[in-house]
Amino acid sequence: MVDIVKMPKLGFDMAEGTLVRWVVNEGDHVSKGTVLAEIETDKATVEVESTFEGVLLRQLVQQGTAVPINQPIAVIGEPGESVEVVLKDLAETQSLAGHGMAEVTRQSTPLESVQEPVTVTEPLSEEKPSASPLARSMAADLDIDLRKVQGSGPGGRITKKDILAFQEKVSTVERQKKPGYAPIQPITSSASISRETRNIPLPRLRSAIGRRMTESKQQAPHFYVTHEYDVGALMDRRREVNALLAEESKLSVNDFIVRAVALTLIEFPNLNASLDLEKSSVVHHGEINVGVAVAVENGLLTIVNRNTDQKSVFQISAELKSMVKRARDGKVRPEDIEGSTFTISNLGMYDVDEFIAIINPPEAAILAVGSAKQVPVVVNHEIKIGTRLNATLSVDHRISDGVEGARFLQALARYIEEPLRLLLAL
Repeated sequence: MVDIVKMPKLGFDMAEGTLVRWVVNEGDHVSKGTVLAEIETDKATVEVESTFEGVLLRQLVQQGTAVPINQPIAVIGEPGESVEVVLKDLAETQSLAGHGMAEVTRQSTPLESVQEPVTVTEPLSEEKPSASPLARSMAADLDIDLRKVQGSGPGGRITKKDILAFQEKVSTVERQKKPGYAPIQPITSSASISRETRNIPLPRLRSAIGRRMTESKQQAPHFYVTHEYDVGALMDRRREVNALLAEESKLSVNDFIVRAVALTLIEFPNLNASLDLEKSSVVHHGEINVGVAVAVENGLLTIVNRNTDQKSVFQISAELKSMVKRARDGKVRPEDIEGSTFTISNLGMYDVDEFIAIINPPEAAILAVGSAKQVPVVVNHEIKIGTRLNATLSVDHRISDGVEGARFLQALARYIEEPLRLLLAL
């Protein structure tokens, strides 16, 4: 019996996804958990895993095609199974051609004769280069042949910066061909600065961020509470622990803060919540899943550490490192970016004193964390050097109020200013 793989819904507001690249070819055997394809959503490029076992009998969608959620993208079954009847039924019930689907009734060699996995046999020069939707759009606007562009993304995928670099190279060559051209060496800098005004399409991720943040600011009445923390002890304990760890296992300040927030949320379920407008109720989530904002190409992505209150700071650190790497490599999994109940945005590594963050809907609150800095402080009527960090809590006033926000930040201080609590066994 054949199984139909459909475009998954990878977010509550996702309407469609772009199939960026097939990882498995027709005729290849797949198991449950095998990565079938890379799907680009408004948030990120996500690896889609198979929930079936068998042979990939047919790819129904070409690379670079935008497909609505729940539309068929592939057929999996046993070797030799006929897919024509199933595809005919699909063609009768859905308008596949309008969504860039491959011709489902095309004649092909029966898979009964396939003994080994089938691979693509077309010459490489005729293949459609792997490129992000934005890169394809820019290439079309600039009349650039993608086959001439060297991709720097995962698997040689062409990105926005590759298109810009290629265009700059072409422009330079054209200038050099003009009579009387003489290269001028820069006086103050060796950096090449383009003076050309460009109209660059807004990336899907940036568009999604803009839409969601606009909705959040318009619909959620934000209020903000800032607290200053003494992080001298935290920095000392971190230094001592990291001296005993391998380079790839060292803890960051944010690892401590993530665990501190998770433990504090146990006491404040109203901030580990979301608003259900249809039922006029507040949903107190049973899990504490802390989201962490990560800078990626063209925007920010929130990765999610699940059941954070039940994990040690070492577990949290290891999991966040893995997810950050996948996010920046464009290899995130659906579970990496869905299901957060509270978010932390940390700009401490950018030497930021403090800032305020916009709530990540439908969550109730978000914590904005600044840099840990040495500053003059008054201790017992004397001025001394101390290490301080500012954090600002943004809260949805429909769910909570200033007093609860202030109490949350006070309770958070118990963990941040007494970091041994964070290192104790669960």
